[in-house]
Amino acid sequence: MLEIEQIPILSDNYSYLITDQKTKTTACIDPSVSKPIIEVVEKKKIQLNFILNTHHHFDHVGGNIELKKKYGCKIVGNLNDKERIPGIDICLKDEEIFKLGNSECKVFDVSGHTVGHICYYFKKDNALFCGDTLFSLGCGRIFEGTPLQMSRSLLKIRSLPNQTKIFCGHEYTESNAKFAFHLEPDSFPLKEKIKDITKKRKANKPTVPSVLEDEKKLNPFLKFDNKQYLNKIGLESNAIEENFRIIRQMKDQF
Repeated sequence: MLEIEQIPILSDNYSYLITDQKTKTTACIDPSVSKPIIEVVEKKKIQLNFILNTHHHFDHVGGNIELKKKYGCKIVGNLNDKERIPGIDICLKDEEIFKLGNSECKVFDVSGHTVGHICYYFKKDNALFCGDTLFSLGCGRIFEGTPLQMSRSLLKIRSLPNQTKIFCGHEYTESNAKFAFHLEPDSFPLKEKIKDITKKRKANKPTVPSVLEDEKKLNPFLKFDNKQYLNKIGLESNAIEENFRIIRQMKDQF
């Protein structure tokens, strides 16, 4: 089993320190900068063994080299993106298994936001660390990939069990909720979700992780093949990548 510590970094990033409880093997996921990670590691008096990167953007890898120099940790990332992950030691492929002590995760290629984006799925812990692919009530912008790639990546995530906790890379939920509500203003579950989000943010509490079951019901970017939802927001039932492209474009212009 994993112990998971969520670390707010920069203005709205999240990094995660995850520890296999039996072996105390520890990894940091997407360290934007090193200082907040070092503070937590030193406070907990643990050894940082790995860094797990989801993608190459600087706000996810900026702390790699300094942490590697200080702790000698191994840096893990996508084989297909090895040229852009600073200090990478271990290159993983789509659907490969990675072991953190006794805890196992499966790696999924979820390209779209970037080409070479991966996520880490710890099935026994119901935990998915998905970087900037899926957010609570939103998804990442398409900077390098295509709508087809991104929609297929989101379908991979949507196929996971409902109880999966979504540990994403940013605190974007409040702004994502405004767009979701704009599309579906008569949704009572969405209204209740927004109340909870507002309460948490006023108390300076994170809205992450979310639960995949809620995302399936409320997140526009997981409903691009739902005919009833598409009709409600005024879209035809086109190919899934076209529906996704239109909804993503609507969000970009919102």
